[in-house]
Amino acid sequence: METKRLMIKGMTCGMCVKHVTHALENVDGVVDVQTDLDAGAAEVTYDPAATGLPEFEEAVAEAGYEVTAMS
Repeated sequence: METKRLMIKGMTCGMCVKHVTHALENVDGVVDVQTDLDAGAAEVTYDPAATGLPEFEEAVAEAGYEVTAMS
């Protein structure tokens, strides 16, 4: 398992956090999502053999937000 921190543009409210969290939790291979509203970030723990940045970006975009960086 790996954990990556995604910076999410537009994640500025409690409802935003719910949308982003739900979208990322539904990506195959994701086992945990923790969000930090103050930082506008989500930490995703996932199986790197099953998923990665393109799938995270797509899920976040479908929720109406944008991944601006990953570390």
